[in-house]
Amino acid sequence: MSGPIHWTVPPARTFAGEVRVPGDKSISHRAVMLGAIANGETEVTGFLEAEDTRATLRAARALGVTVVSDDAGSLRIRGAGREGLRRPAGPLYLGNSGTGLRLLAGLLAGHSFDSTLIGDESLSRRPMRRIAEPLARMGARVETAPGGTPPLTVRGGQRLAGIEHRLEVASAQVKSCLLLAGLNARGRTRIEENAPSRDHTERMLAGFGYEVERSRGGVALTGGGELTGQSISVPRDLSSAAFFLVGACIAPRARVRLPGVGVNPTRDGVLRILRRMGASVSLENRRDSGGEPVADLVAEASRLKGIEIEGDLVALGIDEIPVLLLAAARAEGVTVVSGAAELRVKESDRLAAMEEGLRRLGVPVEARPDGVVVHGSGEPFRAARVASHGDHRIAMTFALAALAADGPIEIEDCENVATSFPGFTTEARAVGVEVEERE
Repeated sequence: MSGPIHWTVPPARTFAGEVRVPGDKSISHRAVMLGAIANGETEVTGFLEAEDTRATLRAARALGVTVVSDDAGSLRIRGAGREGLRRPAGPLYLGNSGTGLRLLAGLLAGHSFDSTLIGDESLSRRPMRRIAEPLARMGARVETAPGGTPPLTVRGGQRLAGIEHRLEVASAQVKSCLLLAGLNARGRTRIEENAPSRDHTERMLAGFGYEVERSRGGVALTGGGELTGQSISVPRDLSSAAFFLVGACIAPRARVRLPGVGVNPTRDGVLRILRRMGASVSLENRRDSGGEPVADLVAEASRLKGIEIEGDLVALGIDEIPVLLLAAARAEGVTVVSGAAELRVKESDRLAAMEEGLRRLGVPVEARPDGVVVHGSGEPFRAARVASHGDHRIAMTFALAALAADGPIEIEDCENVATSFPGFTTEARAVGVEVEERE
């Protein structure tokens, strides 16, 4: 299909079985970037084969890195060394990937050549001053469009110096960008956080043999060290698993199992929130995979209750808030989300998209500047046509709404699901959600 893709999802009669979600997107991005600047070869298994991560892979190749890959998620990356990347022949296109663009900006800030980072229409509207300004304090020259959005031009030949930077809003992307810039900076770079954010970059840097100082509320490193190629096994993506976890909780007589999912404590907010809501979600066969905690997840039909979602819980589950609002709509009582203004500047304004869609399903919703109030009733959703606003997480969330609907759910503009979960419709059909695609 070449044009916009729309979905129609009839009410599901069953929701049961095993779902194998794809590799973790955040870890896949980082494995390519750190493998690219390591000394020696890095082997990656479980790499997410999706549009966002392929964009990072193409960027690495354009920067002179040799990567041998197959369609099964295995990569062999011949690292160029910390300062060995080469000038690209043209702009580096990152598609819809904010992670790819922001982290690469930090990685390239200390190199000797100019590079320009561009994205699709959605990415070109996303804010970049949050990385451009602290990078400038390090001595980098990063030019944005007039509104502080992409394209970004990173000017080469600048001498970087480490800084101390406090994140007022938890952001693993900003933290990681500055840590990667710090690799080529003189002295120490320290990032302080007032709320936890994903620590995949810190874990992986340590796995590549780079010394990282971690303490409560912050992380630091000293520039000039070297990375050594490693073998990395990417766990399955908890953000992708979240759709099926919530689906099982809201569907009658449901039970799904998701093997090998990453359960990193800096991003497991969806598990904590669902449990507070009374969900039947268990972790089995806990183990470690490449420095990341992994478990098999089992979720079953549950009687949910409304709760308050705020503070650290929001930071730990920011990407999963949209699908958790679906759970809130089926819960008994009121769910209040606050401190989630970050969701207004994602691939779409995710709070506004969920408010609009839930109202169409017949759910009473109150909008707030930094959150939303959902009045759950446990009643079935009504048949409706909703807009995804080109956002993959909104599209997948409303596909799962069919598990508790009295008629079909139609969802517009679902093509961007391929950016994070290209096999979503196949996995959904396997456990009972019959997603019909059309142009």
